[in-house]
Amino acid sequence: MSAPPDYAAMSNAELFKAEREIAEKYRGKFPLLMVVWAFGNLAAWLGLWALVLTDTLSLWIAFPVAILNMALVYLPTHDAQHDIIARKGTKLRWLNELVGHGTTWMLAAPYNALRYTHLQHHLHANDPELDPDYSAKAPGPWQSIRNSLHHRQPQGARTQAYADCLQRLGRTDLIIQSVLYKLGFIGILCALAWMGLGLEAFFLWWLPIQIAFIYIDFYLSWAPHYPSEEKGRYRDTRAFRSRLGNILSAGMQYHIVHHLHPFIPLNDTPAAYRDLKPILQARGCRIDGL
Repeated sequence: MSAPPDYAAMSNAELFKAEREIAEKYRGKFPLLMVVWAFGNLAAWLGLWALVLTDTLSLWIAFPVAILNMALVYLPTHDAQHDIIARKGTKLRWLNELVGHGTTWMLAAPYNALRYTHLQHHLHANDPELDPDYSAKAPGPWQSIRNSLHHRQPQGARTQAYADCLQRLGRTDLIIQSVLYKLGFIGILCALAWMGLGLEAFFLWWLPIQIAFIYIDFYLSWAPHYPSEEKGRYRDTRAFRSRLGNILSAGMQYHIVHHLHPFIPLNDTPAAYRDLKPILQARGCRIDGL
């Protein structure tokens, strides 16, 4: 049995080669879980409406399920944003885009606006001027929750950062599209209220979105980058141990793998992290208790 590689003695070039060889083992895997997750979650949420409107299920039982539905929307579309389901020019490209466009409307946000801003986050993580998610920075978890609530106000920092990012990219069309999505969302809520379904609209859609975004902002933005003070490929993101475990923290304990190799499907990041950990340690990556 051969001895494990001595990564601490390797040069940067040797470490990079070893890292790429390990990461490549996870390239090209079809993320079936993400596809089933996307449309299964959508079907479950639409089913809640049917069950509540036919008095088959109590609204008060459906409400926490709707929160879960909204909290689960983003991750499949996140894989689609990185072309993990299918890259451009491949036969299943339509499925990649269907996962993206077909579910983000639940969050009252257009897929392409999320994709363009998220890719800029990858390019400029923790840059106070160019990272559209930099406003998630907070000195602690409770401040992060407070920031999340503030960001969804009309003049919130996150809203402005996303608009500024799209403006820099010359995609004002996506700013207009985002506004139209919000207006459409408000219009549907008003129409439902006019039809006598105001409580259903509030507890199955509007309020679940607000609660879910606290969770999304916390685990997908704040926790993986805390304290958001360093830049650079191996220092702008961390691996961390969540009190809720990996599943309940949306798989973000291993988010460092995603930033280093965004072609790896979310459900493969734990295994990839275990393979890459000795190299990440040799690189001086931030690994907090994991």
